[in-house]
Amino acid sequence: MTYLVDIQTAFPDNYYTQKDLIDVMKKSWSEKLKNLDRLESIHQNVLVKGRHLALPVESYLQEMNFDEKNQHFIDNAVKLATKAIEQLVAKYKIDYNEINSLWSNTVTGFAIPSLEARVMNVLPFNRSVKRMPLMGLGCMAGVAGINRAAEYLKGHPHEAIIYFSVELCSLTFQNKDISAANIVSTGLFGDGAAAVLLVGDKHPLKAKAKMRFIDAKSAFFPDTPDVMGWQVGQEGLKIILSKGVPELTESEIPKVVDSFLKEHNLHRSDVSTYLAHPGGPKVLLAMEKALDMPQGGLKKSWQSLAENGNMSSVSVLDIINRSLQEEHESGDYALAIAMGPAFSAEVGLFQWI
Repeated sequence: MTYLVDIQTAFPDNYYTQKDLIDVMKKSWSEKLKNLDRLESIHQNVLVKGRHLALPVESYLQEMNFDEKNQHFIDNAVKLATKAIEQLVAKYKIDYNEINSLWSNTVTGFAIPSLEARVMNVLPFNRSVKRMPLMGLGCMAGVAGINRAAEYLKGHPHEAIIYFSVELCSLTFQNKDISAANIVSTGLFGDGAAAVLLVGDKHPLKAKAKMRFIDAKSAFFPDTPDVMGWQVGQEGLKIILSKGVPELTESEIPKVVDSFLKEHNLHRSDVSTYLAHPGGPKVLLAMEKALDMPQGGLKKSWQSLAENGNMSSVSVLDIINRSLQEEHESGDYALAIAMGPAFSAEVGLFQWI
């Protein structure tokens, strides 16, 4: 068995309501867009009420090259990751030497040395800690990172892992791009970080855990590289976002979920908690329909989307964290689901303790 002890989140200090950001974007794009009402309508329809941004909003209207954006990414990512990890360590009074492996993830910037190495130069981790950087999994990395770390711990039951993810989506903003995909992304995406503490079956902190990891499932959908991702260019990361994501969600996710649950002699009705990445309102509605849930059934996902926007891989970690704050019936099952570039999906099966 592997145990998820806790998750801590951290956000930039800059928080703006959606109305604030709509006003800024309308001013910035007043000469680029003929129909500014369309921009406002799109930004309102994503049902985001506010978002954290790595930089003050005015900074995004200034010309920045890829080097400048990426340096802002590194500086802010290390700061947020450090904060989330410090919160975990303080809450459980962990000695940094007790952490055997440190895993990092992002898809919104580049850092070589990778983020976990940079965090180790700030926090007093043991020099022999095993590092594992993840990159390129996009929104599904929140679930994928937990799944891979949990699978590792099955073979290392005495060990503890901190897995953290930082996504600063705002730093991918393209001020010259007035494509539909970029207009949607400027209204949808926010910034944040989360750190997860996982331990093996022989680790004493398993007594503090609220969830045990049961199994994981990965799903790859061939010939879908243009559905979601980034185009890397001189000005940084440019969003690739297809209108087909809700349709793929509705057609493919039920098959993935049902076959996975069947492997464990379970049915959807046996799952008490669904923890789904909030790609956007249309994706959440498609997920609820696909899994035969009532509209609004993914309550924590809707809440996270409204309060923080889509934070890529960090969103599902925020959603799991929100669920950890509530009481659950011991033995009930929880299913974490997230989708990302390729197009692909990652599913994790957990049981409440």
